[in-house]
Amino acid sequence: MANDNDRPIRLAHVMSHRLAWPIVTLLLLLAVNIAFNTSFLHLEWREGHLYGSLIDILNRAAPLVLVSLGMTLVIATRGIDISVGAVVAIAAALAAWMIGGSVANDVSRFPMPLAILAAIGIALLCGLWNGLLVAKVGMQPIIATLILMVAGRGIAQLIADGQIITIYYKPFFFLGSGYLLGLPFSLFIVAAVFVLLYLAITRTALGLFIQAVGINPTAARVAGVQARRLIVGAYAFCGACAGVAGLLISSNVKSADGNNAGQLIELDAILAVTLGGTALTGGRFSLVGSVIGALIIQTLTYAIYSLGVPPEINLVVKAGVVFAVMLLQSPEFRSQVRALAQRPVHEGGRA
Repeated sequence: MANDNDRPIRLAHVMSHRLAWPIVTLLLLLAVNIAFNTSFLHLEWREGHLYGSLIDILNRAAPLVLVSLGMTLVIATRGIDISVGAVVAIAAALAAWMIGGSVANDVSRFPMPLAILAAIGIALLCGLWNGLLVAKVGMQPIIATLILMVAGRGIAQLIADGQIITIYYKPFFFLGSGYLLGLPFSLFIVAAVFVLLYLAITRTALGLFIQAVGINPTAARVAGVQARRLIVGAYAFCGACAGVAGLLISSNVKSADGNNAGQLIELDAILAVTLGGTALTGGRFSLVGSVIGALIIQTLTYAIYSLGVPPEINLVVKAGVVFAVMLLQSPEFRSQVRALAQRPVHEGGRA
């Protein structure tokens, strides 16, 4: 039988896991939602699929999860991509323009598979452009992606001719708001991307190569790792994920706005990745953590709106929660708090 004295040790060991605090934070946010909304966990089967707050959170989190998965690889290689929001807008605008349609004529201007491939293709090219600037030209990642962040919105608006493109082609709506086996179809897209990426990371040497490049790029190149190709590939994958996210967003809202589509999603993705335990200094990363981080962001957003927090301060509330979680994740901060708590009372009262 286990000794009761071992329980604090086991608890400390569990809480030292890098996913412990993100999971605790997500559970706390769910508890807050339950406390203020008694029907939060209620699921209802209507019209052949599930309805409920949890389903809504998962569906709305899908684009952020995709962008966060791509951002995870970029950050793991010591990079950053602040252009993903613009890439979302470009992919959404191109898909909407190629599909087109009108109220009277519910047909697609181009075949929908071609529009989807074109949107993902242009997003991949955007990521490839960022990767080449970083790995081949030698630009700092934040500067290289800042270029596309600024220009990308203009490109999206040029594609859309400065207008919000409304989509009337109903088969396209299935991507972001359709259901399969009772669940949002977007969740199956996210699951497929996650599983393929997870298998590539864990079942091949790709994960070790990414860690090596993130920890020490020079040493990785000396060891024979194609560091530059890996970095380019990470940015290209991040761009492709942003492209798929753009398809989901435009499909869900049935339109494409080059100026506002994907607005600030790059910041939410960076927050989600860091909340999930990925180190901004590179090397250490967690795909599962990034998914949990994205769910934290979306659950927090849902809680803010459901609690009636004024829109002008919701970003402040979000920043405060993220700040608190990051402090709790910091081993240095926790050790300082423990040291302060263990100081004798008379020592703390000295002048």
